[in-house]
Amino acid sequence: QVQLVESGGGLVQPGGSLTLSCAVSGGTFSDYSVGWLRQAPGKERDLVAAQNWLGDSPDYADSVKGRFTISRDNVKNTVHLQMNSLKPEDTAVYYCAVDNGSYYYLLHGEASWDYWGQGTQVTVSS
Repeated sequence: QVQLVESGGGLVQPGGSLTLSCAVSGGTFSDYSVGWLRQAPGKERDLVAAQNWLGDSPDYADSVKGRFTISRDNVKNTVHLQMNSLKPEDTAVYYCAVDNGSYYYLLHGEASWDYWGQGTQVTVSS
């Protein structure tokens, strides 16, 4: 059974930074594409960052390009999201997800991620 446990959320002032972490257990981590998604109140869940199982150049939503960085550690079976220059509109519940299916379909929202964490709240406010 694959389990994902996120950590690192919290309250931060605009312009500040946070790093989210996701520990993955079960399955073969190196086979998984990894992603971070977020859901703000009253809005749909959107993909903000993803990286395929090969560890190729990551993909980012336009709203976070240049500010967020996704990374994976295939030894520690962890995924991280470094968030800089945070804005109030980044406030959301952030979810880590992994999947060993088609990265193209995951990236374009044509497939659902198989495994999810419980979510961690990020609030950007002064």
